[in-house]
Amino acid sequence: MPGGVTRNPDEVDISFSMGERFSLPLPFWGSAMDCVVDVDFAIAMGKLGGVAVLNLDGVHTRYEDSAPIIKKIAEADKATVNAVLKEAYREPVKPKLISERIKAIKAAGVPCAVSTVPARAEERAEVIQKAGADVFVVQGTVLTARHSSRSYHQLAFDALVRACEIPVVVGNCVQYDTALELMETGIAGILVGVGPGAACTTRGVLGVGVPQVTATADVAAARDEHMRRGGMRVAVITDGGMRIGADVCKAFASGADAVMIGTPLAGSEESASRGFNWGMATPDPNLPRGTRIQVGTKATLREILLGPARVDDGTQNFAGALRSALGVCGAHDIAEFQHVEMVIAPSIVTEGKVFQQAQHVGMGKS
Repeated sequence: MPGGVTRNPDEVDISFSMGERFSLPLPFWGSAMDCVVDVDFAIAMGKLGGVAVLNLDGVHTRYEDSAPIIKKIAEADKATVNAVLKEAYREPVKPKLISERIKAIKAAGVPCAVSTVPARAEERAEVIQKAGADVFVVQGTVLTARHSSRSYHQLAFDALVRACEIPVVVGNCVQYDTALELMETGIAGILVGVGPGAACTTRGVLGVGVPQVTATADVAAARDEHMRRGGMRVAVITDGGMRIGADVCKAFASGADAVMIGTPLAGSEESASRGFNWGMATPDPNLPRGTRIQVGTKATLREILLGPARVDDGTQNFAGALRSALGVCGAHDIAEFQHVEMVIAPSIVTEGKVFQQAQHVGMGKS
């Protein structure tokens, strides 16, 4: 505790800012998963003070009406779900729908964040800005500032940042040197995490991943070094592997400025799938790195984010948990909370995988 002081949780500041152009009352981002974020969900989360990221490579930009597709995936049995996923994502993305989805979110008066794979970032930058998006997320399994390929053009993040008038967030990353290089390209935010998500099987398929607390601490250290060198503060956003309030609080104590969550929001009454979860890499036709899991419908989005909690297991009122953690540790805001002492006990295999183990899917089959 800073100076051995505790604080009134109602008087701490948990707001989030990213540069001078983007701020939120709550430091919570909804993960760019089709099962969670459609236009209606993005609007609902925006009205509560957070932001939900719409996946531009997902079914919501492939189909005029994506609800039947989401329902079909949710209702598929274990034996056929992978084939159903692949078939659903064969339909091409339609640029017209990208613009329409962004405009619909902005028409509700809430922030709009969108996500794309790196290969499509340059061609979509102008479209998404004209449509009114507030944040451009470029997301892959692992991203670096230096990528070698003879067969295709590689995205240059510094050029993308120069071409965008809105903040650019990139990820995912888990390592100090890589994060520092990415920050030096001028990005506004960086996503932290490789393979921790409840529906993600990257660690089982590729054997690549770092426990989230360690990864967050390393990337946060890169942020601090970048600032020491005269750079702007780059927002560190821990992405995935958080199920309960304790997980969320530990991410901030590890150095995060915000968290991106998927599975807890998939269990909200407002989620696109009403209780299912699958990741962005799940429908990959050649090497899927995710599985579909059933999380069930647990509560309203408001109860999950703001409470009041009806249960005592940490799955509701994340904002209240964070405020209380800051108060207990005597921190006035998240920046102060990032300096509390921690004892780290990582578990790389089981992190975030409870549903896979319980349902015997993905990494939980053996």
